[in-house]
Amino acid sequence: MVKVVKYPISRLPLPPSTQILTHNLTPEPEIPSAAALVKLLNTNPVSLRRSKPSDGKAHFSYLTPLPLPFPYRLPPPQEGTPISTVEERTAYINKALTAREALHQVSVPSLNGAHASNGTSTSPAQLKMQRYKSLEREHYERELLAIAPTGLRDCLPHLDIGDALSITGLHSASASLEAQASESSHESATAIRQELIDVLSGDVTLMSINDDDDSSSRGYAPWSLRYSGHQFGSWAGQLGDGRAISILETPHPDDPDITYEIQLKGAGRTPFSRTADGLAVLRSSIREFLGAEAVQALKIPTTRSLSLISLPTLPVAREVPETAAIVARLAPSFIRIGNFEALNPPERDTTFIFFQGGGVQAQQDPDYNALRILGEWVVKRVLKLELADGEPWGKKLVWECARRNAIMVAGWQQMGFMHGVMNTDNISIMGLTIDYGPYAFMDVFSDAHICNHTDETGRYAYKYQPTMIIYALRALLRSLSPLIGAEMELKRAVNEDWAAGASKPQIAAWSDEALEAYQEELEDYIIGVFSEEYWNLMRKRLGLKSSAPMDNKELIRPLLNLLETHRLDYHSTLRSLATFRPSFLNSDEKLEPFLSSLLSSQEVSQSPLLPSKEEGAKAWLEYLQKLAARVELPEEKEAWMVEISGAEDWLEVREKETKLHNPRFVLRQWVLEEVIANLAAEAQQKKAETEEYGASSSTPSAGLVQSPIRPSSSKDGKKLLLKVLDMATRPFEPWGAEGKDDCALTEEEMEERRLCGLGESKLLGFQCSCSS
Repeated sequence: MVKVVKYPISRLPLPPSTQILTHNLTPEPEIPSAAALVKLLNTNPVSLRRSKPSDGKAHFSYLTPLPLPFPYRLPPPQEGTPISTVEERTAYINKALTAREALHQVSVPSLNGAHASNGTSTSPAQLKMQRYKSLEREHYERELLAIAPTGLRDCLPHLDIGDALSITGLHSASASLEAQASESSHESATAIRQELIDVLSGDVTLMSINDDDDSSSRGYAPWSLRYSGHQFGSWAGQLGDGRAISILETPHPDDPDITYEIQLKGAGRTPFSRTADGLAVLRSSIREFLGAEAVQALKIPTTRSLSLISLPTLPVAREVPETAAIVARLAPSFIRIGNFEALNPPERDTTFIFFQGGGVQAQQDPDYNALRILGEWVVKRVLKLELADGEPWGKKLVWECARRNAIMVAGWQQMGFMHGVMNTDNISIMGLTIDYGPYAFMDVFSDAHICNHTDETGRYAYKYQPTMIIYALRALLRSLSPLIGAEMELKRAVNEDWAAGASKPQIAAWSDEALEAYQEELEDYIIGVFSEEYWNLMRKRLGLKSSAPMDNKELIRPLLNLLETHRLDYHSTLRSLATFRPSFLNSDEKLEPFLSSLLSSQEVSQSPLLPSKEEGAKAWLEYLQKLAARVELPEEKEAWMVEISGAEDWLEVREKETKLHNPRFVLRQWVLEEVIANLAAEAQQKKAETEEYGASSSTPSAGLVQSPIRPSSSKDGKKLLLKVLDMATRPFEPWGAEGKDDCALTEEEMEERRLCGLGESKLLGFQCSCSS
């Protein structure tokens, strides 16, 4: 095995220029380069932090993290400072904001023993990353709560994190800590970890700025993407990364053609924040950090987590005062369907208000060349489609995005995952689960369950998720339809000036032609891919190796109906079902306790309309007879026997493999709420202990999340977070000594068993809001 060279975060190699997003897409004309960004921050930072409509051809805006409360708390002007006119007040605010921007270059700390290279052969030679910070900004306390070892292992194995894992207290057999540990000296490991926290908390910014201020060379600086979208079915105009800032790209050491973006969520205002502060609260950050790694472990495509950093003394105004946190998340690309909608919107609206002082243009006119540039980037660098020179690519882009998202949603449905906010700006072009807001995993099965309490109409209910992904892909097809129609006419890919001389009727004709030719075909394609993937995944959950035409009608749908009718927990029931043997039907001694285990979750749901246990047992018996007949089909046994040695019992192998598709641990709402309550209480205590906020936090409710679970004084919040992270990233393990008698459990096993439980009945089906 080739040893991976590790780099501190400021020395991670960059991809070649052809793979760097900001070198290939179009920036805001006002800020065409990193050097221009620094110049603007030195002269007019207000124009960057104020929400405004983007230029129609722009795909992104350069900016730097600025994790501060908003409205910004600027000091009063000194006596004698002129502020009588608008111009003078603007000049004062610009000067005060400039002092808080990351513009002061600071030296790299001593990293003795760390890899000293500023990159590898894949890095553009002209890009030398430097560290910048503000010397006058309020530098809030920053606490590293956790690193996600699985995200680090899979996406950034070449990132040296120093002693970050050991100082968080994480211990996990699955984390491969030995392979991920820093080889640096103790002093260097500490410096590497501190630099990591500085960068991932937004306190230090990494940039490469041309000394000669050559605007033709862009250098390197953080950025946020521009996009639009449909929210709950209504056109919302310009949106964009309102709290997300991408800070770095780096190639994967095993395959330099794959790059990963490091993106900070909650690091301050961007030009797309509208009236929001660009910050994220601890509550939502915990949910995103744990959710992404849990979904990955369940084999569903997703963005990944790298770190969770608490800022306990940074106040955030929500429904109640809360404290801030920043999640660093990872993905090959964060481009969404909404990025395409922004460049060819379904409508142009000027009625939205972005900032105090009046309405501004909410949605720009179409820019068809910008649409082409984005599409070519996505086809070549994001989806990596193989195309001949001049081959039309518009339809292929839509179909590949559709395939990936259909597979993703099939994974959601079979694992009972509900996203909660499937707006088109929250649908990844790569088919990744993205933006973990009011998500939930199914408890007691209900096809109509709504996990987001602000979704009053149930638009994004569990049963409608496949339909909503079709809606999102229709929006992508509509955005690209003029280009696809032009390619249909030209019989080749469009060029730079493909729409320059086209009239509006011609554009409309191209669009209509593409939609008429492909919309119905697209919907059929999505349904086909989704259905095949979903039924195959559900067969695995039932321990079926072969495929039979009647599985859906006779086994899968009846199972879901049984769960819903008898109000049974989705995951624990299927986990129990994995242990079923057809021989149980011939032995009352085995059948009765097995039926009891299948009905055990019924006691928690406490529904007055619940059928009796006798009715439940009868329904299960009828179902198990059908399942036994299916398992005992000759072709089913043959399918298992092909993969095992003659000495093994195929039914025992079947049980073991079926458990690998039915999680023992599920990241349930009650578990998340308990982690949140304990960590929020600890953050509140730290906030109260600081001189600046102690007085304002004297009331018990200030800064505390309104959680249905009270924090426990006996629980260490960080320890609980790390335990849940470990279990969420290994969900199929027999946690809590599964199958053992209660009296034989250790204290650790008892806690694991508790975390694998359903929790209190009041939290079954608990709904969250979009507030983050």
